[in-house]
Amino acid sequence: MESLISRMTAVQSPIIPVVGELIKSCPGTISLGQGVVSYSPPPEAIEFLPKFLAEPTHNLYKDVEGIPLLRTALAAKLQAFNGIEIDEENCIVVTAGSNMAFMNAILAITSVGDEVILNTPYYFNHEMAITMAGCYPVLVKCDENYQLRPEAIACAITPKTRAVVTISPNNPTGAVYSQEALRQVNQICRDRGIYHISDEAYEYFTYDGVKHISPGAFAGSNEYTISLFSLSKAYGFASWRIGYMVIPKHLLVAVKKVQDTILICPPVISQYAALGALQAKEDYLKNHIGAIAQVRQVVLNLNSLQDLCTIAPADGAFYFFLKVHTTMNAFELVERLIREYRVAVIPGTTFGMDDGCYLRVAYGALQKETAQEGIERLVRGLQGIISNTKLRS
Repeated sequence: MESLISRMTAVQSPIIPVVGELIKSCPGTISLGQGVVSYSPPPEAIEFLPKFLAEPTHNLYKDVEGIPLLRTALAAKLQAFNGIEIDEENCIVVTAGSNMAFMNAILAITSVGDEVILNTPYYFNHEMAITMAGCYPVLVKCDENYQLRPEAIACAITPKTRAVVTISPNNPTGAVYSQEALRQVNQICRDRGIYHISDEAYEYFTYDGVKHISPGAFAGSNEYTISLFSLSKAYGFASWRIGYMVIPKHLLVAVKKVQDTILICPPVISQYAALGALQAKEDYLKNHIGAIAQVRQVVLNLNSLQDLCTIAPADGAFYFFLKVHTTMNAFELVERLIREYRVAVIPGTTFGMDDGCYLRVAYGALQKETAQEGIERLVRGLQGIISNTKLRS
């Protein structure tokens, strides 16, 4: 049979499994690659599972948009933490992770051939989803510190543009966008009659007094702002697959069509676990994110690489994004770091950065001691590989 040609041919392959196979082939490798946390869900999440098991009807399909108990709890969280009020103009849809929420949004608001603006570096699954939908990602470069450029975003809008996507705190750069910049982008979307999709999966991960801002809290933004959230990071819920989205009420029918077709309903047992997680004591998030903040201080030793890399400020998420001063292909560098120095990072090409050699460094899954060793290996590796490359040239 001839090779199948479909819309998927145009979609990039996910890089995480590729790097994962390289790690498996090199035992002892420390991964600074995948964006996960090391800790488990709070005990309250597990304690809620008997409530699910006690009711036989919970084995049946439930509401497409999520069980009412969880949506009520999420509405309270959104009001308290994000300043987003759920009212007659908007609503919550629970999803199987925030990647699904993004796909729901794209399929709900676009037609084939439409355009969606991504700020580069972008999150690769966003670019993949847009391409899968038969739409075109329009790329707008961030500034040298990976902050938004609202004027450039406005200039990129065409009659085919349906949305602008922002991610703050950012994956892959760790940048946190200012209230002023987010407000400007949100206003541009309002003025031009398009949607602002705000991905806030890392909302709790900010450092040094920096505050997270939700565009969905801006006055009058309910009708055109789509906000995406996840329990995967802050609550250690990666495999439980629970996220949620706040959408304008007029998109609910379209989003439910997508979700009913792909999923029918979010896994109800995971929704009960999520309901329990939201009851966790305040110290749960405070202590775990505080521990990651301490690991971040270890990772800041990357500053010793200033002669070999440009390292932009990163006040959020658990990433640093390095621009390496070399002409070497980013994936080749990643492969050599794994094979020769037993440390793994992610190449920047998968985030749309083709104009140089970029690496994403993730530290959310590390303890301080492992982080120290991992960063030392990365520093040694970059110094050894880049220095030798310069000598040969």
